[in-house]
Amino acid sequence: MDDLPLGLLFGSLIVLILLSGFFSGSETGLMTLNRYRMKHKAEAGHGGARRASELLARPDRLIGVILLGNNFVNILASAIATVLAIRLWGEAGIAIATGLLTVVILIFAEVTPKTFAALHPERIAYPASYVMKPLLTLLYPLVWVTNLLANGLLRLLGVSAEHGKREQLSREELRAVVNESSSLIPERHQNMLIGALDLEDVHVEDIMIPRNEIIGIDIEDSWERIHRQLITSPFTRLPVYRETIENTFGVLHLRDAVHLLDKPEVDREHLTGVLREPYFIPEATPLYTQLLNFQRFKQRIGLVVDEYGDIQGMVTLEDLLEEVVGEFTTDPTDSLYRFADPVGDGSYLVDGSANIRALNRMFGWELPTDGPRTINGLLLEHLETIPNPGTSLMIAGYPLEVRQTTSNTIKTVLIMPRWPGRTGDQPAHEG
Repeated sequence: MDDLPLGLLFGSLIVLILLSGFFSGSETGLMTLNRYRMKHKAEAGHGGARRASELLARPDRLIGVILLGNNFVNILASAIATVLAIRLWGEAGIAIATGLLTVVILIFAEVTPKTFAALHPERIAYPASYVMKPLLTLLYPLVWVTNLLANGLLRLLGVSAEHGKREQLSREELRAVVNESSSLIPERHQNMLIGALDLEDVHVEDIMIPRNEIIGIDIEDSWERIHRQLITSPFTRLPVYRETIENTFGVLHLRDAVHLLDKPEVDREHLTGVLREPYFIPEATPLYTQLLNFQRFKQRIGLVVDEYGDIQGMVTLEDLLEEVVGEFTTDPTDSLYRFADPVGDGSYLVDGSANIRALNRMFGWELPTDGPRTINGLLLEHLETIPNPGTSLMIAGYPLEVRQTTSNTIKTVLIMPRWPGRTGDQPAHEG
């Protein structure tokens, strides 16, 4: 090497530093790739993504070939730099070469390429995969021996490189990914994805129509009243019961009854003849499971029962889907606005029976949903008594004022805008 021209040595040193930067950048780029985007591109036929995916299937082998190449060029560069330094400055040049080469490699072969690769991994990783794949094949014996020794040490530490697969994303992590994708996904679609993720955490009892609000047909009513109810009903499916909702024995689809209404001889017996069997749902059923059950049993409406078999409410397919896509309609007969009237300055006069989750979804509030399902239940849980009108308290940063009560329930509540920076509760006081 002492007989080689200085120009050739300098040129070789520059090439080796560039190769060192290539290996360093390739390592960072490949290791920081978005695995899910890479998989999508590979399935779409992207050659670089497919090769990168194959390399990352065994990261121990990939790291082995990168470090073999990187260390080889760094050691060779150090040897050439030492020869150059001795020929230029004598024995003192060794220290000079060590300092200069350290700075040059740090800047041009480590920090710069790795930073660029971390910021733009796909621009580095995919082209690099075309080099790494054949290089791994060429150096496989050396890589195999290196990995054999390294994996042996890992096994002593209880780590298996053969079975070291990436963990799948949890629902919480997937929710974070969706939230961070606001610039790529429209807000409405983002809310739908988050709503779908929440289906497993929400149960039918959280969204059901309470039993006291179920609209159905009492078969013991006069035929004139039943006939009028069939003509004017805004709903297509109605539970049919005797005297109380607890005695529900069928569900009427108005489509099945339309052809009966024009016949003068129609009576209760004809009506009961077209009823369908009621479908009952345990109150603790997760929404995701119930969505599959609706599909499996070809149902669109179900009566929610508790552990004793008592009817607690009713849930429909539309109620369930609204948890994902939001409200379907603004019709006052169906919308949440029949439970909440705006009174100005962002405040709402809310019916005590209003569902908390529905209010949060409609108005973007963050009232607690891990306890009672209604505003009435939430206030009673905090106050532990039926309050007097004028009683005020703060829940989750929202000032609430009781406006109307009866002997056993809270009828209406004024909910005011959330105080900035306040999320805690405050004791009640009477106005």
